[in-house]
Amino acid sequence: MRAIQIPLILVVLFSIVTFGGFSDMQFIKSSSYNIYQVQSVDSIGKGWIKQFEGDSFEGWSIFKNEDNSKSGWSIEDGVLTFNSETAKGEGNKSLVSDATYRNFEIRFDWKVSPIGNSGFMWGVSLEEKFEHPYQSGPEIQVLDPAVYEGKAENQKHTAGALYDLIPPDTLVTKAAGEWNSFHIKVNYDSNKAIVIHNDFEILNFPISGEHWDKLLEGSKFSDSEHFGTYHTGHLSFQDHPGVISYKNVHIKPLE
Repeated sequence: MRAIQIPLILVVLFSIVTFGGFSDMQFIKSSSYNIYQVQSVDSIGKGWIKQFEGDSFEGWSIFKNEDNSKSGWSIEDGVLTFNSETAKGEGNKSLVSDATYRNFEIRFDWKVSPIGNSGFMWGVSLEEKFEHPYQSGPEIQVLDPAVYEGKAENQKHTAGALYDLIPPDTLVTKAAGEWNSFHIKVNYDSNKAIVIHNDFEILNFPISGEHWDKLLEGSKFSDSEHFGTYHTGHLSFQDHPGVISYKNVHIKPLE
């Protein structure tokens, strides 16, 4: 009798449906084969540190807010939100980590109001000479995709872009009011950063050296002496106009 060969992916899917659903499983896309591998949540959770536990800002603070005059951020039911209309105080109100990082991964979900704008930055310096985190830290853009929809000349500013430097390879951002996901990997030892947006790898770029210097040429950062030079620095979620929400923030420091 001739043996019947059944593709592995069908066996896995049949097992899930038959023996217990998806509650403890997560699908991980394989870029090599363009399929989804099934991996347990526990197996990818090692080393990840959840942020804003118990609706607490522990480990984070508003940028240069020593006198506690700035506000605008809140946490409710695990959702971190910045509302520019209710924010108070002078100066930049971006949220920054107390800890510094060199090599790390971060995962989080985000959504914005219509025309809402924010961003995630790393390598941020708190030195006195800086009035904003973006003066030192590179930024992955968080934005309502409708802002630059159909505008080819603005794709270096759209959601998922390395702001003003590299446009995303693929436009996969969901509309304002819907949750999106980012998985960002930064490693200065391997000189590489990767951005996975809604399960698609949209950016893969060097973060130092000759190629990085060429990226800065012609950008708004070309005359900035310190931008992108702090290979160990703070992380930051940017304040900007609109209502911006984040949840499920996890950080994994790398060796």
